[in-house]
Amino acid sequence: MPSTPWSAVSEARSYKIPESVLVVIHTPALEVLLIERADHPGYWQSVTGSLDRHDEPLDETARREVLEETGIDIDRVGGELRDWSQSHRYEIYPVWRHRYGPGVMHNTEHVFGLTVPGGTGVSLDPREHLAWQWLPWREAAERCFSPSNAQAILQLPRRLR
Repeated sequence: MPSTPWSAVSEARSYKIPESVLVVIHTPALEVLLIERADHPGYWQSVTGSLDRHDEPLDETARREVLEETGIDIDRVGGELRDWSQSHRYEIYPVWRHRYGPGVMHNTEHVFGLTVPGGTGVSLDPREHLAWQWLPWREAAERCFSPSNAQAILQLPRRLR
């Protein structure tokens, strides 16, 4: 088997995998946590993040991203993570395509819901996010810049029945 130069391996590893999770974090009262992107102030969203490796289980990705982006340890706060068995394939926004390999234009996003107790604390990584807020679900959906994120939030009442 021919060897691959280290620089090529290193470069390939730096690209994001075009498969991600969207985690709608909410309280039983349907207050939704939104976080503001540091690289695009004014862009509010739920927790999102790509798989770190191709064989990473989706629920592991969701738990990791929630902890990295919000400081919320799901087990410690008594949260309930649910895979909604729903995914969306969408065109990656041009501003973020450089993060993916050459020619990669689409991402598949898998949706999860996370119920946490009201008053759950949030601790952001300032390199990724500037601010956070808990909003009533309809208001949160209106605030999201991503249509798939807004659609997921609008499903909350039906998902919790």
